[in-house]
Amino acid sequence: MTHADDLRAWAKGSYNLEAATELLIRAFGGRFAAKGNPWIHTSATPAGPHQVQAWIDFEAIPEQAGMLSGGERRFLLLAASLAENVPVVLGDVVPGLDRGNLALVLAAIAHAGGSHEHSDIRTNPDGSMIIAGGYLDSLYPWPKENL
Repeated sequence: MTHADDLRAWAKGSYNLEAATELLIRAFGGRFAAKGNPWIHTSATPAGPHQVQAWIDFEAIPEQAGMLSGGERRFLLLAASLAENVPVVLGDVVPGLDRGNLALVLAAIAHAGGSHEHSDIRTNPDGSMIIAGGYLDSLYPWPKENL
């Protein structure tokens, strides 16, 4: 398993954590999800030294991201806000995002909202509801390429 796979496995089961983790993995060449960042942690699991568990301390990002550029900091604050109770003013962070990172943020918000798990529910003329078929696609899917 790769480090990114370890992070995804850690976040699995919480749409908010999955979305925020994916943001760090996909944006800026993945450097904010890389080992060595103060908010990235790894440790050996009880299964043995070759089994590594990785996790992200999103609450540490606001304090640790001060040395980065304004755009990088805004992006990281938005990811931290999705994952944890880190306050962020969207009006302050969204206008500074470039198109590629904005696409990632839109996909993350759609994922955090569970749009990839929404059912195709429709209403009959009499007002009753029917499930027309399986799950709908994500409202805004993750971009095909990492940015």
